[in-house]
Amino acid sequence: MEATFNWLYDAARSLSPGFHTWMYGTENDPSHGISILIILFVALIAYYGGTRIVASTVRRLVKSTRHREWHRKDIEKRQNTLSALFTNIWRILVMVIASLTIFKELFPLIDLSPLFASAGIIGVALGFGAQSIIKDFLSGIFIISENQYRVGDIVDIEGASGTVERIGTRSTVLRDVDGNVHYFPNGMVTHVINKTMGYSMARFIVAVHPDTDLDEVVSIINDLGEKLAKEDKWKKKIIEPPAFVSLGEITGNSLEIIIAGKTQPSDQWSVIAEMRRRLLESLEKAKIELAVLPNFAPPTKKK
Repeated sequence: MEATFNWLYDAARSLSPGFHTWMYGTENDPSHGISILIILFVALIAYYGGTRIVASTVRRLVKSTRHREWHRKDIEKRQNTLSALFTNIWRILVMVIASLTIFKELFPLIDLSPLFASAGIIGVALGFGAQSIIKDFLSGIFIISENQYRVGDIVDIEGASGTVERIGTRSTVLRDVDGNVHYFPNGMVTHVINKTMGYSMARFIVAVHPDTDLDEVVSIINDLGEKLAKEDKWKKKIIEPPAFVSLGEITGNSLEIIIAGKTQPSDQWSVIAEMRRRLLESLEKAKIELAVLPNFAPPTKKK
């Protein structure tokens, strides 16, 4: 192993005559190579170790300062959103500091103070032409600090509906049910519908034949909702059992029955699907006919 290292070292010296001088320096010129390696080593530790510490600290702070009405999923979404934001800020900070330190090591005679002063002037000048970027940044800070939506929430933003995959200080990334990815500059987000904040509503409509005994259907619906809410698989998802709410549109062909219940965030769709499945079975057993749509001809049974 030592022989291999010595061979590589000698090869590097032969390819670059100044390698030894750059790495170890001379009596009159201190080395830069070892100093830069130390800077990079410390930067790597700060980059990866600091990322874990920042993420862990943010998660603990969110958990300790959570609102008493927050559900476990709300806490997790808040933790994921804030930890992603602050870890990205930490990583950028580490890379900037490491780059400036290496630059100072390589060019010790160059004073960076005028550079920072000129950068401030240039920044003011560019600010007039980059107002949209500043607007996006400030809007992103407000979106995150006000907890308007989090990573994992299902939202409607400017006509697009889907799951929030990432919230940055510049933009929000949304993925819809077809897998399409939507990018929204935060400054352009003026109206948001959050479908998974705090709790969700499992609301759907069942249309039955207008001659159906309404009291019987209501009894079946309420009994199914109560039983579903008591089962181990579903009781953690259901806050208020699905039940009859009111009547919808009444026509000569159908009688719409509105059913609704309160669920944990994002669980409304699975609860709706299960209620529909059980309701269909129960209505068939009770020989209650579903409504026939005006433009739909039911299949005829062969004799």
